[in-house]
Amino acid sequence: MTLKVAVIGGGIIGLCSAYYLRKAGMEVDIFEKTDGSDGCSFGNAGYISPSHFIPLASPGIVSAGFKYLLSPVSPFYIKPRLDLSLVHWGFKFWANATEKKVEVHIPPLNAILQFSREKTIEISNDLGNNFDLQLKGCYMMFRNARTGDHETELAHKAARLGMGTIVLDNRALNEAEPGLGISALGAVLYPIDAHLHPGKWVRAMRTYLTAAGVNIRYNAELTGLEIEGGKIQNIRIGTSEDLSCDHVVFATGSWLPQVVEKAGLRLLLQPGKGYSTTFENVPVNLSKPAILVDDRVAMTPLGENLRVGGTMELSGINHDISLPRVQAILNAVNRNFEALRLTMPTREKLWCGLRPVSPDGLPYLGNSAKVKNLTVAGGHAMLGISLAAGTGQLVTSLVLGSKPDVDLSAFRIDRY
Repeated sequence: MTLKVAVIGGGIIGLCSAYYLRKAGMEVDIFEKTDGSDGCSFGNAGYISPSHFIPLASPGIVSAGFKYLLSPVSPFYIKPRLDLSLVHWGFKFWANATEKKVEVHIPPLNAILQFSREKTIEISNDLGNNFDLQLKGCYMMFRNARTGDHETELAHKAARLGMGTIVLDNRALNEAEPGLGISALGAVLYPIDAHLHPGKWVRAMRTYLTAAGVNIRYNAELTGLEIEGGKIQNIRIGTSEDLSCDHVVFATGSWLPQVVEKAGLRLLLQPGKGYSTTFENVPVNLSKPAILVDDRVAMTPLGENLRVGGTMELSGINHDISLPRVQAILNAVNRNFEALRLTMPTREKLWCGLRPVSPDGLPYLGNSAKVKNLTVAGGHAMLGISLAAGTGQLVTSLVLGSKPDVDLSAFRIDRY
């Protein structure tokens, strides 16, 4: 009997889940509540980053949040508001932002990052690399000595995890990236990192899946579930369409808490807004991505274009764009690169997306103990692209009830 699986959510996590589910011979339908023209899978930096083995909930992040609380241009911002879910999430986030917790979380996060990098290359080979995957590495650039010491310490931790790094001073950095006039003190290069064009990846996956027989439906919002005997019997789409299925996968990004409520579950998660804009035909470009660590700004070369982005803004579900925060991103680039005089683009060229952030910075990935035929895949924070392919393969193992390639105990969906 062929399993019929409904994937709720048409972002890159849902698409990669559908990819591996279909490869395993299942009948797959994707239901996406929007028209599919945007979403967090489109305008992000496109990083495949094993280097990001430190979870977002880490020492210093909470104190930084208080420091930036009233700043209109801060890279990390929590909007004060009366929201019990935010208070509960914030308490758990604070409890996880310790050295002891981070040391516990590093091994499972590193394992899934490494696994997902392999699976991203696997998908690229299958699709013909029509989304510009490049295995060139990524710079962690720093402007002050204290940040440099911290990045060097992280490089030592990376070495213990089997990752090679290259430490570059300002002269070596300018020799590696000539013509940019880099003023940063130096950088740590992670050769294992990669990048791709996220919008092209989404479109390539849609094209492939449609040809493979996966039905992708847009403007199709999940509005209800019929659950009997601890199993989902039917899903309701819109106001009146009831559809049967054997298994359901929730991959709805920042909307995951509202969706899991329909199954009687609760997840702690907050949407973290990020901004980006893409400059076309820049006269001089980076050869590989760079993160400006002091300013928490990401830069990605996309052919002759340059995408810059940043901020983690916890202000609820909204797509309001703060121009001062965008300007702060551009200012950070201009401070570090003499040859890049970036100016504020028109509003229609500005993008923002909501990244789903769990209290410990680790994804939620597992089967529900309460609803037998439900798998949840979400909470990937800033690692959605990095973890998408691996998550898709692991979702397939969870649906089939087979042993996953990665230990998923740290990502249990009922850990809070």
